Amino acid sequence: MENVTFDLSRMHQFGTAFFDFLALRKTFFVDTLGWDIPHDDRVEMDQYDNPLAHYSLVRRDGRVIGGARAMATTAAWGKHTYMLRDAVKGQLIDIPGQVLDREIATAQTWECTRLVISDEVTTHAERSECLSLIVDGLVRVAAEHGATQLISLSPLSLMRALRQLGFAADRIGEPYHNEGDGRRYAVLSMPAERALPRMRHLPMATHRPQPMPLHAPAVA
Repeated sequence: MENVTFDLSRMHQFGTAFFDFLALRKTFFVDTLGWDIPHDDRVEMDQYDNPLAHYSLVRRDGRVIGGARAMATTAAWGKHTYMLRDAVKGQLIDIPGQVLDREIATAQTWECTRLVISDEVTTHAERSECLSLIVDGLVRVAAEHGATQLISLSPLSLMRALRQLGFAADRIGEPYHNEGDGRRYAVLSMPAERALPRMRHLPMATHRPQPMPLHAPAVA
């Protein structure tokens, strides 16, 4: 497995990786969870896939098997900022505004969304390795831009998985139940660094260019 990170200005360096990530998101969030979010028959893409977004993807044998998206909480693109702030302001459906008790807008805090791992990654060890590489990439990109904290609206089970990988994840918002997919979500927060040393069996992330979560739609 290898990790690649990029924004839209560099996505061409990694072949079809960006499109493949959008397709993986469609398979999971639309086909599996049944979310009512913008998509066609191949990909899922929304208002937060804009030039302010950064991506951390994991590839195996050239195929995208996992990834996530991140952006600063100071982001603003058109009428949208970032997912959680828009939710607090009542601009999104299916995410209660009280998921956070305040708006966060600081260059030191980045939001992570659309975390997904392919069903092709079947064993617990492989999924842990994939998750570790994704989060390592998110941490690295955010830290390079001055961030010290990451937040995300995620299933509660992710907090335990992150802690097992050495990330000091904690819950900062009240959990809620999503009636659409039956899962419980809450806002998680963690420092933009590992709290514990990296597990030795996990390879370091790479940025080798290729010659080759979670949010709801905006209220209409």
